[in-house]
Amino acid sequence: MPNDKDDVLAPEAIAAHLAALPGWREADGWIARTYRTNSWKGTLMVINTVGHLAEAAWHHPDLTASYAWVEVRLTTHSAKGLTEKDFALARKIEEVVGWQPGLEGGALEGTPTDPRFAYIKHDR
Repeated sequence: MPNDKDDVLAPEAIAAHLAALPGWREADGWIARTYRTNSWKGTLMVINTVGHLAEAAWHHPDLTASYAWVEVRLTTHSAKGLTEKDFALARKIEEVVGWQPGLEGGALEGTPTDPRFAYIKHDR
């Protein structure tokens, strides 16, 4: 018998999870987010970050990429729908890819504003 993390979520639960994940959307049994980047370098950095998190979680998204964007799509294939696993990984991806240390006021200053060093276009 599957446990709670493997149960397909009801539409109300999906909507509640998405409300806490701005930028993510639901479509056809998937949740998805497109990350805009400034270049191929940024695209590869996002792909590698998502790949690391997915492998560590043992829950793998579908990725589509082009020069200046990456789309991440999640669903739980074994459950044939969206589960807690999808939203847990989406939250971790959002936390890491969206991290802006320069806004935290700590020792890390973040990426310079110089476009030569920019790699991701953060939501403002």
